[in-house]
Amino acid sequence: MQKMCTVIIAKKEIELSSPTIIANPKVDISPSILDELKEQIHEQGQVVVHCIQSTPYPSYIRIWPTTYLYDSHSEHRSELVHAENITYFPTWKAVDVGENHFTLIFSGLPKSCIVFSLLEHCDNQAGAFKVGSIPRNSSDVYYVQV
Repeated sequence: MQKMCTVIIAKKEIELSSPTIIANPKVDISPSILDELKEQIHEQGQVVVHCIQSTPYPSYIRIWPTTYLYDSHSEHRSELVHAENITYFPTWKAVDVGENHFTLIFSGLPKSCIVFSLLEHCDNQAGAFKVGSIPRNSSDVYYVQV
């Protein structure tokens, strides 16, 4: 039999049944599902990529949210979760002559990743940011020329 509890919502008393809490549930998980989950476990944390973009004349830059890190030895794709000092498509950011710096933050790479690539997918692939064969380091902070 479930216990009842009384709560006050908008000055009205409402009776709710208390949840049933199971102390030590027995859980059976298929070994094949456990193996599949082990293959999908990724590092906690994020990957930070500091980018340097050089231009010989005043220009405009932006980043598409369809920019990813690809593990070179698996199907894994890390999502872009935040960008600093660059605007997201469709807005352009004006930049001056010389070096322009921006930072991209991605979801974590798998522990097994040793080399990855940064690829931006956009409507003008000729102008997309692409950096291949980035060797993984222990800090997951990188500096790249785009």
